[in-house]
Amino acid sequence: MADKDDIHLTRTEARGGSSNHVTRYVLPISLALVIILFVVILRIWW
Repeated sequence: MADKDDIHLTRTEARGGSSNHVTRYVLPISLALVIILFVVILRIWW
């Protein structure tokens, strides 16, 4: 049962704000930190 009034939003309105492209760095940095942490733990453990 869809409404008969279609809502048309721009990309910015649908997104609710601006995109500052910081999120693209979160995965590589966190992955590198986890790998470094594992290497440090392995060096201490062995």
